[in-house]
Amino acid sequence: MAEIEHTLAVFIDFENLALGFKGRKNNERFQISTILARLVEKGKVIAKKAYADWSSYAKFKEELHGAAIELIEIPKRRMTGKNSADIRLCVDAMDMSYAKDHIDTFVIVSGDSDFSPLVSKLKENGKQVIGIGMRESTSDLLSDNCDEFIYYEDLEQASQMTPPELAGDISEEKREAFKLLFDSITALMRENKEVLWSSMIKQTMQRKRPSFNESTIGYRSFSEMLQDCAKRNYLQVSRDKKSGTLVVDGFGSNK
Repeated sequence: MAEIEHTLAVFIDFENLALGFKGRKNNERFQISTILARLVEKGKVIAKKAYADWSSYAKFKEELHGAAIELIEIPKRRMTGKNSADIRLCVDAMDMSYAKDHIDTFVIVSGDSDFSPLVSKLKENGKQVIGIGMRESTSDLLSDNCDEFIYYEDLEQASQMTPPELAGDISEEKREAFKLLFDSITALMRENKEVLWSSMIKQTMQRKRPSFNESTIGYRSFSEMLQDCAKRNYLQVSRDKKSGTLVVDGFGSNK
């Protein structure tokens, strides 16, 4: 049994993010992969746009292109007299809200309070709105208006979590697959899913790594992979009484 898969559209106010990163210690820089890794845990990301005067942020373009993000060129503020990035982002988000009914979640990557009316309008249209921003440069007005707001600093801490320890006799291919499995289960637990259906877990794994297929590491089915992990005491699994579907109850004693 699987839950309805959410579909996400991501809009990035890159200039606001860059402002939040100014003055950080140890030359820390923005990594879009940190944000996208979190978002694919929530659903299928089907649209990604970033807005800026890219002549000022050329060093970030390669990383953003590599993540398949559409870069929207915005004229310099002194040429327009207003924040064109904010206006264009709002127009594009509202246009997609009306034109793409299948998109149910909008992600606004910014801390700018000017986006609060956009958030309200998207919610009026029945969309869930997630905000992501830097703690120091995020307005309470924006964060409080979103259905969920995630601070980038918290994502950095989450990405540093130590994966479960695996026995030394496991092949490298299985080791990578098990790590992906554990990361996906942890992500679903973080989303407070009441029941971790096997199909839901596999769906999350394939969003994180589209090439994943349990047959390439010797399993006839995904359920067989979960049962093997249970035998190794990495997972606790059971079957739903009504559907007979395999579910994960938690990590085992070797977590």
